[in-house]
Amino acid sequence: MSTKTTNEFGGEFGGITLLGKAHSLSALFIVLLRASIGGMILFAGLGKISEWPFDAAGYLANVGSASPVSGLYAMMASSPALMEFVNVFVPATQVLIGVALIAGAFVRLAALGGAMQMMLFYLGGWSGDVLALFDSTLIYAVVFLTVAAFGAGRILGLDAYIEKLEVGGQALTEKFPALRYVLG
Repeated sequence: MSTKTTNEFGGEFGGITLLGKAHSLSALFIVLLRASIGGMILFAGLGKISEWPFDAAGYLANVGSASPVSGLYAMMASSPALMEFVNVFVPATQVLIGVALIAGAFVRLAALGGAMQMMLFYLGGWSGDVLALFDSTLIYAVVFLTVAAFGAGRILGLDAYIEKLEVGGQALTEKFPALRYVLG
């Protein structure tokens, strides 16, 4: 027999109080959202690794002039040393973010990393067209931030266990409160 509980959540944003009640299926769907977005970025990273050597220079050099980062990305593409770093960093972090989200470990840190990558891709794809304002990479960034905001690693995830690990007789997050910002 299942027991239903009502979970209230809320906060204040810009002087406006936001309150809500989670549905009984909310926990299931936040886990599915975490695993889905984790799988999406994991397989994006694995795809880049499987086609090794990955080279982001073509993407960076061909960002349209309407993009607010076109000059920065073109400069990056013209730096061989920076491209060596980017070509390893992007697929490696995509794999790490995906594994962390699927396992539910260091979810807030991983989700923030995923949101940052999506925003960089979003800015690179910026065309200046108002109709393209809400492209998929922006939506992915919001999904990553939603996963972080809900502390989705505590629901069927390793973060629930990591937070309780004892260090010197105290729970990890009690001894090191700043870890609450990367776990959850």
